[in-house]
Amino acid sequence: MTAPRSHRLPPPLFTARSRAAWLVAAVLALVVASFLSLDLHLAAFLSGEALAGMGRFLGEFFPPDLSPAFVRKVAEGAWETLAMSALGTALAAVLGVALALPASRLHRGRGLARLFLNALRSVPELVWASMLLISAGLGPFAGTLALAAHTSGVLGRLFAEAIENAPPGPGAALRAQGAGTVRVFLYATLPLVLPQLMSYTLYRWENNIRAAAVLGVVGAGGLGQLLMFHMGLFQMDKTATVLGAMLALVALVDAASFGLRRVLTR
Repeated sequence: MTAPRSHRLPPPLFTARSRAAWLVAAVLALVVASFLSLDLHLAAFLSGEALAGMGRFLGEFFPPDLSPAFVRKVAEGAWETLAMSALGTALAAVLGVALALPASRLHRGRGLARLFLNALRSVPELVWASMLLISAGLGPFAGTLALAAHTSGVLGRLFAEAIENAPPGPGAALRAQGAGTVRVFLYATLPLVLPQLMSYTLYRWENNIRAAAVLGVVGAGGLGQLLMFHMGLFQMDKTATVLGAMLALVALVDAASFGLRRVLTR
């Protein structure tokens, strides 16, 4: 007699017929093989000599340089980093919407558009900045363009999926009335997916504020350039001030983005 459905035992964790179980086993085997193939000196890393050296290195960061002139300089770098991330994200959002339309399954040129989006986001921001420094020169302009190029590939893909998953009813009703593709998108699809697009954009802004702080390492301006300069001179007190400004800026942007996303999703 078959047991009632509510009293059946849960399936075993591993069965030969379960594809998911074999997939998990393959991933675990890959992780173990990765650890075995890498030359990790964990014992040396956690040795007393290494820990003492790290302690001495961290002690050089204190006290940070809080002189008014240097704090003003760091504040200017923080503002530059914030402006780079905001402008780069705004440009990426506009370009992402433009690329999302042909990249969605609603259009015939989907394959070519998605290939272009993959090419944009497969190149990291640091590589984009290194290439753009040749044409745009040192400074925040190259960093802004690098953020816009990489982020437009990410947002374009996310926006395309949001457009594909939008309810087709309002668009079909407008098409039945003779409305064109542009009007259908502006008056039917866009109002439905706009909160989701804004949420994606704000989330990428959080990531870009971190990336903008690092892009200065290659000469793209902002806090990263200050960090590279003072760390290269082993001025650890000034480096500590720059790192503190980075942490404060990231926390501020994260809090603002989280609050805006909560407002949009209500």
